[in-house]
Amino acid sequence: MAQRGKQHTRSRYDLIAPFYNIMEWPLERFLFSRWRKQLWNQITGPKVLEIGVGTGKNIPYYPDNIALTGIDLSPGMLKRAKQLLDKNQQDRISLKEMDAQDMDFPDNHFDAAVATFVFCSVPDPILGLKEALRVTKPGGTLHMLEHMRANPPVLASAMEKLDSPIHYLSGVHIARRTVSNVKKAGWDIETARDLTSGGIVKKIEATKPG
Repeated sequence: MAQRGKQHTRSRYDLIAPFYNIMEWPLERFLFSRWRKQLWNQITGPKVLEIGVGTGKNIPYYPDNIALTGIDLSPGMLKRAKQLLDKNQQDRISLKEMDAQDMDFPDNHFDAAVATFVFCSVPDPILGLKEALRVTKPGGTLHMLEHMRANPPVLASAMEKLDSPIHYLSGVHIARRTVSNVKKAGWDIETARDLTSGGIVKKIEATKPG
């Protein structure tokens, strides 16, 4: 089941990779880009993991003083991200094809982990968040921008009904309870702030115990 879920997600993102930036342009232009910039201004590293690099929308906001490793499940998305790196960035940034649920990194390796609009599509989000916890140093931080199940009950119910067909078509879940998933994975939540009405988009900051 887990393998089938991974293959489904990869195939959907490989399929839409050539059109992904165009599809998300309005949201990116008027909302997401501002939130990304604010998030990356807080990242000090020095050793940082980005989970779900996608087409590289965070690359313009990477701080100059960090060593960053980025991963993505989709080779189609990753190919486009790599095209955005300039020669100076290539010395300190490494982008790799990898499953967030099964990372090829040692324990306690990174000072911080970052994920923006990613855990809506990781097949087993708690497993992925546990992997992020494993590879982050004790006292290290997790920084997330995520869309998820809305707070108002009527809207939440509608999102839950639409979740399965939307996931089948796009690989994305729209009704995940990501704040709860972060806690279940073992992270200590520091803040979970609503960025939109209804709590559909949140900024989450958490710390690895110890």
